[in-house]
Amino acid sequence: MKIGVPREIKNHEYRVGMTPASVRELTGSGHQVLVEVGAGAAIGFTDDSYRDAGARLVESAEEVFREAGLIVKVKEPQKQERQLLQAHHTLFTYLHLAPDEPQTRDLVASGATCIAYETVTDSHGHLPLLAPMSEVAGRMSVQAGAHCLERFMGGRGVLLGGVPGVNPARVTIIGAGMVGQNALAMAVGLGADVSILDVNVEVLRELDQRYGNRIRTVFSSGEQLEQCVTESDLVIGAVLIPGASAPKLVTRDMLRRMPEGSVIVDVAIDQGGCVETSRPTTHDDPVFTEEGVVHYCVANMPGAVARTSTLALNNATLPFIRQLADKGPVEAMAANPHLLDGLNVHDGKVTYREVAEAHGYDFTEPEKALAG
Repeated sequence: MKIGVPREIKNHEYRVGMTPASVRELTGSGHQVLVEVGAGAAIGFTDDSYRDAGARLVESAEEVFREAGLIVKVKEPQKQERQLLQAHHTLFTYLHLAPDEPQTRDLVASGATCIAYETVTDSHGHLPLLAPMSEVAGRMSVQAGAHCLERFMGGRGVLLGGVPGVNPARVTIIGAGMVGQNALAMAVGLGADVSILDVNVEVLRELDQRYGNRIRTVFSSGEQLEQCVTESDLVIGAVLIPGASAPKLVTRDMLRRMPEGSVIVDVAIDQGGCVETSRPTTHDDPVFTEEGVVHYCVANMPGAVARTSTLALNNATLPFIRQLADKGPVEAMAANPHLLDGLNVHDGKVTYREVAEAHGYDFTEPEKALAG
């Protein structure tokens, strides 16, 4: 199979779909890999390193899409990339379609097979291709929040861990999944006063056993959520419903009652955000202020640590890329129900229920769509 790796073009997105080491694995199995010139240069993966791994370097994304059948990316295809998609393509990348009707419409119109990293599952019901970026984003959320609390960023001028004689910042983490637990570890390590909320009591019990009285575990009722948010210096939104838009848990009214200069980092922004006032921002222009609260809502947070993120992501995606290349997309998904869970669009049909419901499309069972 011909596999294409275009250069990412989203704002300050320096990750790349495949590392030279991953390319070597595929070319060593007899596949052809086309890599756009400069695709990994910003993070130390030179064109020569791709050539040494057996890739063929091409000059443009247009050439990648024209020749390759399987397109491996990191972020959702931008408008100009979507115009290059055709029915014979299989696109394997993060999509986050539920809050993005224009992208959904373009992918449906292309007729392409579109598999989303964020909905591929494993035998335990986890999301193995979302997990590495959730780990990165969770850890980064505390760094970003601490930075935004500095006065010149518009924050309250609060040091996250405090100093002897001065209280640390009050941090609330909404959601105790992969993002939330990684944010928790960072916030505790920096000495913050941390509360973490979730509706899963068993998860809260495990965190209580791990951290003891260094944290507060809180069942996420409406009343408890409101109390924690309005008393916080930093709120981290770490809510996820796989494939669906994030629920708006933090309201504008709650923001009005937060301390002036407090900060929200909405990690759920890829799925629309869990804060009523959130809107996507970029690494160029990462923050805005609503109701006196600084919002950090960068939709590709892990792109800021692109080398670490690319290596972590490739560790997870390579086995699935190999399956798609070795067997072809239809046979690979027929043989692996967890890969099939990643199918969001195929042959002009929406094959992920939450995406169909979000945008008013008819839902087609993925097995039925693949059967034609």
